[in-house]
Parts: sequence; structure tokens; C-alpha cells
Amino acid sequence: MSDDRPQPDQTEGAPHPRDTARLIGQAAAEQAFLEAVTSGRLHHGWMIAGPRGTGKATLAWRIARHLIAHPPSTADGGLFGAPPPRSLDIPEDHPVARRIAAGSEPGLFKLTRPWDDRAKRLKAEITVDEVRKLKSRFALSAADGGWRVVIVDAADEMNTSAANALLKLLEEPPARAAGEMVGSVDELIAKLKAAGAV
Repeated sequence: MSDDRPQPDQTEGAPHPRDTARLIGQAAAEQAFLEAVTSGRLHHGWMIAGPRGTGKATLAWRIARHLIAHPPSTADGGLFGAPPPRSLDIPEDHPVARRIAAGSEPGLFKLTRPWDDRAKRLKAEITVDEVRKLKSRFALSAADGGWRVVIVDAADEMNTSAANALLKLLEEPPARAAGEMVGSVDELIAKLKAAGAV
């Protein structure tokens, strides 16, 4: 993507959520996620919803970095295994953090409104064609046996066909795949109802 094109998942005048290192006010949400991971009860789909500007997308990017940087262990860790992480922080010089910052992390798929080359602007909604790209990406296994993560931002921008295709994929997710849907509560619920999921 060209640098002069607008980013559909970035608020004008603010840094991209991918580049935002600190997150304030979401400690409870981070802890709930970490508890799910460390207890082995990580759901494959997460809905991160709330008012605009509350850090939903930043939280999604922090979760993605954490999951990809901490692949599932094949050993139980034993008596002296590593302690569970207390935060989602990943050092900036970590290889996963670098690849995500460069947009080259193979374990991450960002599902957003696409660029329309003919109209020279962002499309008005996320289309089913974009979800099909995700489906083919999830058909491949992760190279390192780790997590594959998709961030849908904003999920309330999906058209009905895209929402149906995504819900179908989430019904039978591939192993070690996690989806994070970011959006406003009312709009997400309306979209899921339209797709017959609520």
C-alpha cells in the first residue's frame, strides 16, 4: 500500500494502533485475556467493542503481538517452567514486534476496508472478497507452529456477505487461530444480527 493512501484503521492525527506502545485504561481487559491464555481457555474469537477512542484497536494489536511472540509450548514447563506473563508488553526490538511494525509478519492478517484503485479511495465497506483472502491464508499452517491472528477493524464496516463469510470461518476455525473483531457495540450487534449470529 502506498504511504499517501489513508489507513482505514487509523484515526486522523493519531499514531496507528499498531505503533502505539502504551495503552491506558484497559488493564482489566488485558488481564482477562492473559488469564484465558495461561489457563488454556483462549477462545478463537474475541469481540473488542466500545466507544471510539478507548483503545480497542491498540488492545487488538497488543494481543496479536503477544500471541505471535509466545507460540504454544509443546512442553508443560515442568516445576521450574517460565512464569506466566503479567502483561502484553513485547520489547520493541523483539523480532515479532519488528515484523509487525514493518507489515511483514506472516502470522498476522489485517482485515480492513480495501483500497479502490479505480475510484482512488477506500471502499465504503469490507467485502466478501477480503474475507476470502483471509480464508485462503488460514488454510495454510503457521510456519513455526504458532498462532495465526486476524484483526478485523472495524468489524461493523463489513457488508452482510463479508460478515456471513467471517462467521462461517469462525464456526470451524483452524488450529491456533485467533480472530479479534474491533468495533462499536451497537453496530457490531446489528451486523451480527443481520448475519443471523445473534
